[in-house]
Amino acid sequence: MFEAGPNLHPAAFKALDPAFVQILDVREQWEHDWARLPGAVLIPLGELVHRVGELDPNRPLAAYCHHGMRSLQALRFLQGVGFSDLAHLAGGIDAYSRMDPSVPRY
Repeated sequence: MFEAGPNLHPAAFKALDPAFVQILDVREQWEHDWARLPGAVLIPLGELVHRVGELDPNRPLAAYCHHGMRSLQALRFLQGVGFSDLAHLAGGIDAYSRMDPSVPRY
């Protein structure tokens, strides 16, 4: 599904349809409360190993965090446990909020 590769530009990430792509927020609860993207499921990176069963390995998944580092770690972990159609928001929600000012920056 992710023909452009695993690093999605904010505009490409915004175009994802949560009905088809799992949107995974790997930030902390306070960050999610401050700013979030539509359709996102919050599973903080530190909880992912214990909560991976909440995600479907047979569906495409796109992750995001604040700047892109935690979401890359999440992709590495998910790939190791059998997920294959993976991408992340390059530059994180910070880059997204610069493109879409309706999403607060922090």
